[in-house]
Amino acid sequence: MGADLENLVNEAAILAARRNKRSIGMSELSEAVERVIGGPERRSRIISAKEKEIIAYHEAGHALVRRMLPKCDPVHKISIVSRGMALGYTMSLPENDRVLVSRTKFEHDLSAMLGGRVAEQLNFKDVTNGAGDDLDKVTKLARAMVMQYGMSPTMGPMVFGQRHEMIFLGREIGEQRNYSEQVAREIDKEVNRIVTEAYDRATDILTRHKELLDTISQKLIEVETLDAEEFEAFFAGVPGAPPRKQAPPEGSSSAPNRAPEGGRPSGAPSPQPSPA
Repeated sequence: MGADLENLVNEAAILAARRNKRSIGMSELSEAVERVIGGPERRSRIISAKEKEIIAYHEAGHALVRRMLPKCDPVHKISIVSRGMALGYTMSLPENDRVLVSRTKFEHDLSAMLGGRVAEQLNFKDVTNGAGDDLDKVTKLARAMVMQYGMSPTMGPMVFGQRHEMIFLGREIGEQRNYSEQVAREIDKEVNRIVTEAYDRATDILTRHKELLDTISQKLIEVETLDAEEFEAFFAGVPGAPPRKQAPPEGSSSAPNRAPEGGRPSGAPSPQPSPA
C-alpha cells in the first residue's frame, strides 16, 4: 500500500509539472490513479469502428451489472480509451476500506466481471478474446472461494491444498495436493457451478435491461468516457435499480485498491479483490 501511494504521488507530481502547475490538484491525482492501475492512455492505438462498438458494449455490460447488484462497489468511471494493455476499462471504488469480504459480494463481483462477455454475446451473438483477463480473474476467484475460503456448501468449510509461499516476498511458489482425485473432480464441479451461476445472473440483468445497455453503449461510442455522475444519470427512474452508492472522492486513499475491469486480450491479470 505504501508503494502504491508513493507511485500515485510521483505520477501526480509529474502530471502537475507537465501542466506547469506549482501544486498537485485533484485532476492530477485522479489521472495518476488510473495511470498507476491501468497504465498511460494509448490514444494512438488504431481501433476500427466495429471494434470500438464491441468495446463499448463490453464496458457497458461490466458497469450495468455492477450498478444493478447491491453488493458491488459503485462505478467511478467507464472508458473505451485504451490504457496500458486494456482496450477499455470500468473502474469501481469501494465505499469504505474493507478487510472482510462476504460470499455474496464475491458472487456479485463475479457477475460484474462477466458482464462484458455477456454483453458481447447478447448484442453480437458472438464473443471475442477481449474477456480473456476477466475470465482468468473469475476462474481464480471462484476456485479460491471453494479451496481457500470454505464458501462452497457442497465442499464445506475446509481448505484444500497446502500452499507454499516465499515468506519474505509473499509469493506462492507451489501447492501440495492433500485431497483425492474424486475430491478434485468435486472442486472442479463447484467452481463450474459458481461461475455458471454468476454468468446466468449477469445474463438475466442485461437481458432485462437491454435497452439501457444499448443507450449506455451508444453514449460511450460518442463521448468515450463517462464519470460517475454521467453514468448515474441513466438510472433515473429505472425500476429495480438499487439505491445509489457513493464512491469516495477522486484522489482519495481508497482509489488504488480497486483495479479496473475491461477488455484485455493479453498481459498480466489485474489484482484480485481479497479478504485479506
